[in-house]
Amino acid sequence: MSRHLEPRGRRVKVLATLGPASNTESAIAALLAAGADAFRVNMSHGTQAEKAALIAAIRAVEKSAGKPLTILADLQGPKLRVGRFADGGVELVNGAAFRLDRHAAPGDATRVGLPHKELFAALAPGARLLVDDGKLVLRVTAVAPDAIDCRVEVGGRISDNKGVNVPDVVVPLPALTVKDRQDLAFALEHNVDWIALSFVQRPEDVAEARALIGGKAALLAKIEKPAALERLAEILELADAVMVARGDLGVELPPQQVPPAQKRIVAMARSFGKPVVVATQMLESMIVSPSPTRAEVSDVATAIYDGADAVMLSAESAAGKFPVEAVAMMDAIAREVEADPGYFARVHFSDTAAGRTTADAMTSAAAAISRTIGAKAIVCFTISGSTARRAARERAELPVLCLTPRLTTARRMGLVWGVHAVVTRDVAGFEEMVEKAKRSALRTKIGRGGDPLVLIAGVPFSTPGTTNVVHVVRLTGQELVGY
Repeated sequence: MSRHLEPRGRRVKVLATLGPASNTESAIAALLAAGADAFRVNMSHGTQAEKAALIAAIRAVEKSAGKPLTILADLQGPKLRVGRFADGGVELVNGAAFRLDRHAAPGDATRVGLPHKELFAALAPGARLLVDDGKLVLRVTAVAPDAIDCRVEVGGRISDNKGVNVPDVVVPLPALTVKDRQDLAFALEHNVDWIALSFVQRPEDVAEARALIGGKAALLAKIEKPAALERLAEILELADAVMVARGDLGVELPPQQVPPAQKRIVAMARSFGKPVVVATQMLESMIVSPSPTRAEVSDVATAIYDGADAVMLSAESAAGKFPVEAVAMMDAIAREVEADPGYFARVHFSDTAAGRTTADAMTSAAAAISRTIGAKAIVCFTISGSTARRAARERAELPVLCLTPRLTTARRMGLVWGVHAVVTRDVAGFEEMVEKAKRSALRTKIGRGGDPLVLIAGVPFSTPGTTNVVHVVRLTGQELVGY
């Protein structure tokens, strides 16, 4: 698989959403060339046949490029929506009464159906309902088994199937809808690398999804509900990664609370050693413009300075007019930020103290040794990828070269900070490991003759979870002779 392609020269990863503007092999190859490291397949839109074709196109590009590519399948989750209106929609005025009920009849200016029976038991007077991404605000005045009476606090036009957010209560909805379960099974059958779980409210949601996934993919929990923020540590214990999903989070929280929430999620994820993705509206203006606003550039830069593992493009790359330019701009911002002499001081502002295991101690020691001797890379041999993730947690000022015999492990590294994954044959002994590390460092041009490397591995080999060796070697430049 791997041709030992050179690392991109930056640590943070770029996750690009695919859609109508980027659903062909040529378009995906162009996004890869522009700087995309991973690709998001949004299960909310389109048919499974269309998703199968999209996944096949990504794998075709992967084969052509000779580089492991990461696919994240994003489940829709239990999205709440109102029913339909007789005339497609109505105008609600401030102060008016409006009812949400369990009747299927088309709505009018006084009522509309709400086909989510769980809400009727969960809500109480005083709770807010935010409609159409918060453009309309309804305040609950009374609740009956089949009706929710509201007062319109912020009016506007409400139309068919608009989304409803409920920020003030934990809604007893299942984490996975029937559609989600079908999409999850489909995604696993097509060997995606990550599953994104939407609208997580509690750790039990993550546990349920993890049980269904059964180790066939890594699990990313999207933090977009206030309830998830309250139990963030428990969710991080169970998830493999988290996403700061600022779309719905920005609806359910007052806008001024989103930046502190983002900082908190990123810092806590880093303290747990779990990858964290920052997403939504990062370069929103590039949906229709070839260049971003200065505020958007600053927003992306802030996430990178905070040490996020990946930054994500949504509609910019999926449906915008300038998908390649959006990815190239994200790449350019990342390179400029990481070239800042103060970058690593800012990245290390968050406390990421190592855990108490031998593997944690080894990777922490490797990072310290690499700084002392001026190593060019940390090279790790790993079956499951846990050693590479631990090395990334240290945020060392040098690349992490991940050598693994498992293609699935290499593909998952596309969301992990600073890791360049290479698929290689397994090693049987220590000397073979050393020689393979040297050759890979030279072939990827991470190092040259005379450069030191720090190696991390586990003995006995081919046994996951046995990281117990740190070894320093020096390249001679002759390792590729006759190879």
